Amino acid sequence: MPAFVVVIGMVWVTLLLVAGGLVLIRARDVLQRVVALDLLAVIVIALLALLSYLRGQAYYFDAAVALALLSFVATVAAARYLDQGGPFG
Repeated sequence: MPAFVVVIGMVWVTLLLVAGGLVLIRARDVLQRVVALDLLAVIVIALLALLSYLRGQAYYFDAAVALALLSFVATVAAARYLDQGGPFG
């Protein structure tokens, strides 16, 4: 794959990151903020994967996988917390 295609993809993902940040700022309730944070995590994962491909370094991809795992656990924990109404509810 030509490098300019990856660079165009990185620019597009960066613009999506800015748009996701605006969605996070404009979120009205907690559930929308949780979804927006999950969206931002997915976009950063995509950005790290593209950066890993572009530079040929595997540790960017390792960071993307670690972020994906942490994001999944955090989203599940936040959803359970919001569903039960508190940490002990």
